[in-house]
Amino acid sequence: MQPVQSVHPLRVAKRKPRAFIAVLKKHIWLYILLLPTLIYFIMFHVVPYYGLSIAFKDFSPFLGISDSPWVGMKHFDQLFQNPDFASLLANTLLISMYKLIFGFPAPIVFALMLNEVRIVFFKRAVQTITYFPHFLSWVVFGGIVVTFLTPSGVINALIKTFGMEPINFLIDTHYFRTIIVLTSILKEFGWGAIIYLAALAGVNPDLYDSATVDGANRFHQLLHVTLPGIMSTITLMFIINLSHILDAGFEQIYVMINPTVYEVGDIINTYVYRMGLERGQFSLATAVGLFKGVIGFILILSTNTLLRKMGQRSIW
Repeated sequence: MQPVQSVHPLRVAKRKPRAFIAVLKKHIWLYILLLPTLIYFIMFHVVPYYGLSIAFKDFSPFLGISDSPWVGMKHFDQLFQNPDFASLLANTLLISMYKLIFGFPAPIVFALMLNEVRIVFFKRAVQTITYFPHFLSWVVFGGIVVTFLTPSGVINALIKTFGMEPINFLIDTHYFRTIIVLTSILKEFGWGAIIYLAALAGVNPDLYDSATVDGANRFHQLLHVTLPGIMSTITLMFIINLSHILDAGFEQIYVMINPTVYEVGDIINTYVYRMGLERGQFSLATAVGLFKGVIGFILILSTNTLLRKMGQRSIW
């Protein structure tokens, strides 16, 4: 046998830059097209990370970030010792969990139902109607909801016809979270179904033919063909939704909340807005935002690892 010739590490190191330059020259126009996107992400998604240092400083707009004094974990201690923090965290988690439990399956069920419709005109009409609320801002959509739920609104007009007293839903702590969850589902379930309809279009039709030959009815085909066919998309969307567990929806709640329901509706995002912009406590607001980001990152890692161990498709 001939001895195996070893390659010196320095020679390998020299080849790599040359190979990179060759690939760069070969696809130069593709990289030029990619350049604006890279600049955008660097400017708006990488450079702002420098601002996270505000969470560890007594930031003053007059001194700037670099000249503001370091204070270590002072703002995190202030956050965790705040008597309102437990209530803010509980409200945020409860509203987010309700949205996840009831809102996450809604576009899946809707997509499965819409996929069974064979009348093209009716199917497109339903899609258009359910997609439309997504394009309305929460200022507009929330205003419509508030109009419906006021004591003189449509809902209370129906209640009066049955001889009952009108209810001011928006100042009643028993109804506020339910209203938030339901309106969030109504606004987004049609738009969220687009992803699942695209996944359903990718399921091999031959699988349905085989299932029919084997005697499977529509329900059995749903359980054993359709759902397994889109399960990878469902798990991916679940990870993405779970990573936003501490984002209960600032725009929606800010539009619909009032001081009478702070007990059940005030969340971390609205607290950050009041502290950061209304009271000028930028360091405390940044500390809260950093806390949310770390929790979201941990949730993504843990959920992704769990899904990989279960044999499901994950992000990486």
